[in-house]
Amino acid sequence: MNISPSKENILKKIRKALSSSTPLPFAASEGNNSLYQPGTQELELHFAEAFTQLQGKFAFCMNLQDLAQQLEQLVTLQQWPPLYCIEEALTQQLKGAGFTNFNTTDLANCPASITTCEALVARTGTIVLSSATASGRTASVYAPVHICIAYTHQLVYDVKDALQLVKDKYAQQLPSLISFASGPSRTADIEKTLVVGVHGPKEVYVFLVDA
Repeated sequence: MNISPSKENILKKIRKALSSSTPLPFAASEGNNSLYQPGTQELELHFAEAFTQLQGKFAFCMNLQDLAQQLEQLVTLQQWPPLYCIEEALTQQLKGAGFTNFNTTDLANCPASITTCEALVARTGTIVLSSATASGRTASVYAPVHICIAYTHQLVYDVKDALQLVKDKYAQQLPSLISFASGPSRTADIEKTLVVGVHGPKEVYVFLVDA
């Protein structure tokens, strides 16, 4: 194939550009300082406000006993059958606190699933999940309702802080999937109308335990 002189000139310039690195035009923008700085508000309040603005439902628990009581009240109010949960450490903690309403085998017919998480991002009201937990990839998205149990020591201000928390925890063995969930699943692709629960849960609860 014959290449015109003008095209050949362009190709030469592209080859030259690819063979040598180009300095960043705004080098300072690649620094370690976040564009968003924490305010004076406590992270718990910051997360609760951001999360509820995204249609999430938030509850603060003083301890595991308080968590068990609030879960029992929610199950009774919604008239739910046993909730899907396969994270052994979490089920043992909740059983010790008095909550035993679990289903460990039938996710397909459960109205709600319970999982833990890797972190909570206060600035964006985001839950950081990974495939490394016992719940795997499906429990947080398959059931109509996702209930996430988190702890105050997992609260960070920004996404960058959450990623660092995950890196510190797993070092060179990062999970194969790290996902970010900000409230219920929603899309506006259908006739430009916001629809909730299309690609994931219609409702998301976060129970934040002071620990």
